Amino acid sequence: MPLTQTLEEQAAFEIEEFLEAEQKKDLLRFSTAGSVDDGKSTMIGRLLYDSRNVYEDHVRSVTRTTGGGTASSSIDFALLTDGLRAEREQGITIDVAYRFFSTARRKFIIADTPGHEQYTRNMATGASTADLAIILVDARKGILTQSRRHAYIAALLGIPRVVAAINKMDLVDYSEEIFRQLSSDFATLAARVGLRSVEAIPISALEGDNVVHRSKRMPWYTGPSLLEHLENVELASTRADAPFRMPVQRVIRPDQNFRGFAGQIAAGTIHPGDRIVALPSGRTSRVASIVTFDGNLDSASAPVSITITLNDELDISRGDLIAAIDSPPAVANHFEASVVWLHAQPLALNRRYLLKHASHIVPARVRSVQHRIDMETLDPMPATTLDLNGIGIIEVETDRPILADLYEQSRATGSFILIDPASNATVGAGMIRQVLAKAVSHDQMPRIVLAGLELAAQLEQRLLDLEYPVVRTRVQDHGVWRALHEAGVVTLVEVEGPAQVVSRELVPEPATDASVDALLAALGIDQPKERA
Repeated sequence: MPLTQTLEEQAAFEIEEFLEAEQKKDLLRFSTAGSVDDGKSTMIGRLLYDSRNVYEDHVRSVTRTTGGGTASSSIDFALLTDGLRAEREQGITIDVAYRFFSTARRKFIIADTPGHEQYTRNMATGASTADLAIILVDARKGILTQSRRHAYIAALLGIPRVVAAINKMDLVDYSEEIFRQLSSDFATLAARVGLRSVEAIPISALEGDNVVHRSKRMPWYTGPSLLEHLENVELASTRADAPFRMPVQRVIRPDQNFRGFAGQIAAGTIHPGDRIVALPSGRTSRVASIVTFDGNLDSASAPVSITITLNDELDISRGDLIAAIDSPPAVANHFEASVVWLHAQPLALNRRYLLKHASHIVPARVRSVQHRIDMETLDPMPATTLDLNGIGIIEVETDRPILADLYEQSRATGSFILIDPASNATVGAGMIRQVLAKAVSHDQMPRIVLAGLELAAQLEQRLLDLEYPVVRTRVQDHGVWRALHEAGVVTLVEVEGPAQVVSRELVPEPATDASVDALLAALGIDQPKERA
């Protein structure tokens, strides 16, 4: 055998071994947060540089040369993550910067989030999928308003582990006293907002102390460096251990012999033979197989994407939920939620919003703001609205029921976003705290009316006045009706003959009273109704 062929085979074998080893490593997602100039981007740059996860050409691009008697170079570590032009010009982080890196023990995805109050929404976005949050505290300034804000959001998002990185220790002469005091202050804050697991680490991002390598300048600190902690911290397994939830994203039917339901497992674990319930229909069955591109599986856990086949023929469509039969979610259209307001236009009570929950979108209104959180004191304050970056507790009512878990039990099925239907902008991010009322069934909330031309026109105008999404059409196609119904749009179909309402199964029933008020009542719209 030629030597070159042997070397090529050896190289291929080593590559395969390396890829297999990388595949087996677990993944830790973590976010960084803190006040402006606390050194978040510098810390991440130092973490990447000292762990040898930065390319040489990238390092050269952020290396500054200073003149004088002899030229010297220094690396601006913040520029390793601050990639936007405006970020470089202003010296701040504006958007979330995601970075991947790997060590011998673990793989990591970092979300470097902004410190400015005006970019709090970006911080919430970056932290929403994190398993751990690093909140930086400037050793010279102590706990600031943004520190409290970010700690509160971390608790709100249910991040299981938090690191308080006391940064810029080099500027306080590596004082043990200052570190102990700030550690105590942060522990008090953590207890106040409900953070469960907090580790305090003294670092100097600029000098590299305790970021990757343990510092000799702080002999009084005997704990791990930041990277050592990240490599060894125990990962929470709540998603795999929780009750099974899989929002259906697509029904796959390539031929008459196969019908599968595809989606990403939001929580829990599933096996062939497990009993499930399809919601909102409430029909039950057993899992026949778990299908993937690489073949069938004996089990699957969150967050894997799979296709499930069932033993029985059930009517399941996009937006439905497949859940464990012994612990199904609540079917509700009235609930209390924590919310982070993400838009410059303030929250408006009773205004029409779209609520996106898992793969389902339903019309919704915010009925009340119970209170907002004052970030200076963390106390609840009376409020009737929320401004940009405001955080509060709201009461939400949806036109059609959603399949809701509490956020503390399941992130994916306990969270939602609010969308402005006019601009399609995401205006709020919410976490369900409490189900206030069970919803009525879809059959009690028809969203399709068959009526004559004049009555349909009058009903359309009334619905527009009430700011309900409505479509008037002559198309008599059940597929079109179903699509509009599932989108939460009131559909008025112009027909000859008496007025009729249509249930979720698209079965028309004659209306006993064909007046506009009676049809509004049949639609589940009470009169009078306050306009947004």
